[in-house]
Amino acid sequence: MEQKAIATPKRTKEILDKYSFAFKKSLGQNFLIDVNVLENIVEKAGVDEESGVIEIGPGIGALTEQLAKKADKVLAFEIDQRLLPILNDTLEPYENIRIVHEDILKANVHEVIEEYFQEGQPIHVVANLPYYITTPILMNLLMDNLPITSINVMIQKEVADRMAAEPGSKSYGSLSIAVQYYTEASVVMDVPKTVFMPQPNVGSAILRLVMREEPPVQVDNEPFYFDLVRASFGQRRKTLMNNLSRHFKDRFSKDEIREGLEEASIEGGRRGESLSMAEFARLANTFYSML
Repeated sequence: MEQKAIATPKRTKEILDKYSFAFKKSLGQNFLIDVNVLENIVEKAGVDEESGVIEIGPGIGALTEQLAKKADKVLAFEIDQRLLPILNDTLEPYENIRIVHEDILKANVHEVIEEYFQEGQPIHVVANLPYYITTPILMNLLMDNLPITSINVMIQKEVADRMAAEPGSKSYGSLSIAVQYYTEASVVMDVPKTVFMPQPNVGSAILRLVMREEPPVQVDNEPFYFDLVRASFGQRRKTLMNNLSRHFKDRFSKDEIREGLEEASIEGGRRGESLSMAEFARLANTFYSML
């Protein structure tokens, strides 16, 4: 007999009561209690019987269970030791799950992937991420050059919108550019507060990031490119000329900043949010050649 899904209000409450589990605010714990939403996440992530899946923060196993039903293997990183006996219990029927008691930010993910998944297996990251640490986790995964196909995460709606934002929009900023340098980003679904226990104070959304084989722009120096992008959004209401002069005052004079902008054919009176990634690349390469 198939066990009842973990992700219902009744079953979640039973599990929490059985283990006298109290939510830790410091870990940003909000458990999903709606099976339809979870099935939707798994489907939109493109998980099938050939997939390997990495989950971050499985909680009591609500999403893990739905992933295990569809995927070949699931590897879940859980930082909260109190959840380990609960996961052993709730996920007992599934033989294709491995729980790793480790902080994803400190783990050697390359090593774990090599050990647990088959070479060449499509690997998807699927997670309901703690909102307070979303950006460090995602940037870590993106910059670590992992052999993964996509990242599919439930995060704060506002952050999801920023990561997938287009030039010219209010949400577009250095975070949008950093994420879209490595991936094709899209918000695939908004999620109401009511599907969580306890309910968060903010709206949520599912962000899908498909890894790019090559960045969409050619830059001569990546750290310098990202530095210049961040500088351009230093004070959102200020112009490029103002922001760049302030940030690079030890490296370039105002005249040199003006020259660099001219050489890159970009008006100094524009603001950061009006520039495409290609324009930022042109600007960064111009300034880098002047160093």
